[in-house]
Amino acid sequence: MIVTETKVRVYYQDTDKMGVVYYGNYARYYEIGRTEMIRDLGFTYKQMEELGIMLPARSLKINYIKSAYYDELLTVRTIVDTIPQVKFPIKTEFYNEKGELINSGETVLAFFRSRTNKPVAAPKFFIDEMLRMFNR
Repeated sequence: MIVTETKVRVYYQDTDKMGVVYYGNYARYYEIGRTEMIRDLGFTYKQMEELGIMLPARSLKINYIKSAYYDELLTVRTIVDTIPQVKFPIKTEFYNEKGELINSGETVLAFFRSRTNKPVAAPKFFIDEMLRMFNR
């Protein structure tokens, strides 16, 4: 299993009139967590794209448990518990400053070859690095 944590500050622009994070902004927070998790693997989205691999989102499921508020520092926990094939499921949990679980969900990405716009198996270099991280 791979677990990474990223801190995300709730900015004023992320909230509604009540100072609560607008529900649509969570998709961006999920993306931040995934981006940093891939960076922790030693890659960037940019490098993947330069190698002709795209990772579009196939689905996003979100469970809203408690509200997050303006100026809170949230912990985004990104979890990968299976080695991806073509589909790349990624679980995400959000914790507030008190350590309470406030949001959870799952994003499923898909590996695509950019020149053909067709699904493709996860690249060997990516799988090799994931296996190395799994075996820590």
